[in-house]
Amino acid sequence: MAPELPGALECGKVLRDNGIQLAIGHSGATYEEVLRAIESGYTHVTHMYSGMSGVKRVHLQRVAGVIETALLRDELEVEFIGDGMHLPPHLVWLILKNKSRGKICVVTDAMRATAMSEGIYEFGGMEVLVEEGVAKLKDRSAFAGSVATMDRVVRFLVKDVGLTVEDAITLVSFNPAKSAGVAERKGSIALGKDADLVIFDAEFEVLMTMVQGNIVYSKLEKEG
Repeated sequence: MAPELPGALECGKVLRDNGIQLAIGHSGATYEEVLRAIESGYTHVTHMYSGMSGVKRVHLQRVAGVIETALLRDELEVEFIGDGMHLPPHLVWLILKNKSRGKICVVTDAMRATAMSEGIYEFGGMEVLVEEGVAKLKDRSAFAGSVATMDRVVRFLVKDVGLTVEDAITLVSFNPAKSAGVAERKGSIALGKDADLVIFDAEFEVLMTMVQGNIVYSKLEKEG
């Protein structure tokens, strides 16, 4: 939610008291408004840099927006779209420099056209154009979600951002599982967990996928 809107703080308190995670997203909030949101139970910032305020003027004075506040405040966990299109590596480096690795989640932001052919699709009541691996508004003025799969995200984090494979996997699996409250079952390889596993090669091409210990995809079997 955008915490600066009427009722957002009161709604946040109700949701927090019912165990629902609160995320700031598509917001033009200022530093002070974000601080009030934190007090009301907001803990997460959705897709950093996308649809959120940066530094702006309020009565001639410059104030921080959601972007700067998210980087400043340790209470806030941040998330960004790692498709290699929404953010260049240097903006990811800024996040990595300012937030602890345990406070960063990386997502695909994939929408319904993911893994489909190029063309026109519906997204949130709008017509969206998918071309050259990117989903955008039909007039090409802005992104409209993403068509990235997670292998593409991991490849970007390792090859372009420069993370180790272990760090990249943590940001796309364990941290999101922890954020969603399911880390006791998912997000890492450990005894008693769900055995949702992906095996990939050195170029991050998926070779095998397992769901709860069952093989649901095998490139080796398909090629054999």
